[in-house]
Amino acid sequence: MKRYAGAVYLAIALLAIGIAGCNNDSLPPASGYASVSGIIVDSATNAPVAGAQITIDTILTATTDSAGKFSIDKVPSGIADYAVTAKGYQTLASSANVEPGKPLALNLTLVQQPPH
Repeated sequence: MKRYAGAVYLAIALLAIGIAGCNNDSLPPASGYASVSGIIVDSATNAPVAGAQITIDTILTATTDSAGKFSIDKVPSGIADYAVTAKGYQTLASSANVEPGKPLALNLTLVQQPPH
């Protein structure tokens, strides 16, 4: 009986050590997501730019509606590079910091291309 009791104590001790070594402090934080939305307007008239395309990190895209508004869900947290293109306008490229769980609002202005 004593032999089994020693084995049980050893098993409990090993289990306790294993559980203690599995704390979450050493694990990297889980990456999160957030939504990015906004409005795109003309720099000269402040009118909304319908049909503009915004691309985030070359894979997530949206097109503005008639009010110049767009929304993209599940954008990975971190620095997001984006580009905005629209017919008759210069391309706008920049970046923004996306924080997990915090919606990001971008109010962007496009400059018309000079006449040829």
